[in-house]
Amino acid sequence: MSATEIAHRLLLASGNPGKLREYEVLAAGRALELRLLPGFTALPEFPEDAPTFAENAAGKAVYYSKHSEELIFADDSGLVVPALGGAPGVLSARYAGPGATSEQRNAKLLHQLQMEACGERTAYFLCVIALALRGRCLAVLSGKADGEILAQPRGHGGFGYDPVFFLPELGKSFAELDVEEKNKYSHRGKAFRRLMEVLESQVR
Repeated sequence: MSATEIAHRLLLASGNPGKLREYEVLAAGRALELRLLPGFTALPEFPEDAPTFAENAAGKAVYYSKHSEELIFADDSGLVVPALGGAPGVLSARYAGPGATSEQRNAKLLHQLQMEACGERTAYFLCVIALALRGRCLAVLSGKADGEILAQPRGHGGFGYDPVFFLPELGKSFAELDVEEKNKYSHRGKAFRRLMEVLESQVR
């Protein structure tokens, strides 16, 4: 994409190339350039200790935007299971303790649900994306994917809780979806498309 074709350039507040690639797939075909925030790993880490996804995403975007003159976006996402009081929630990545694997987090989740007598297995993934510029939050967008927790993992794709998260409308777990299907139905895909709508409305 040439410089004249780029309508927006966004810096992702992350040092994770894998996460950047996910967003690049979602942004395919749009007049948009995505890059990781230069020097991200050298900056003091933002403490994602707020009680909500929105507060964590907005706080992170604002914090890192103070270290750049360009548009910054940051996200926070996780799995919410009402039968477990909303857990894992904002602690999704740390649900089974520091350094735990995805398999260990899934095992703990399934064990906790098995201990619940009600048998309720509804759940949803939530992603919140915040956009900021030079210390000011410009927008906070969210996307949600409704589903159920399986009794056993299914599928070999995706990551995190994908193997235990089931979409009844498709009859598949997130880990059984191809990239195109997951982008269409995922919480992250929905939130990012809303961000694109906000950006595109600014250049019309």
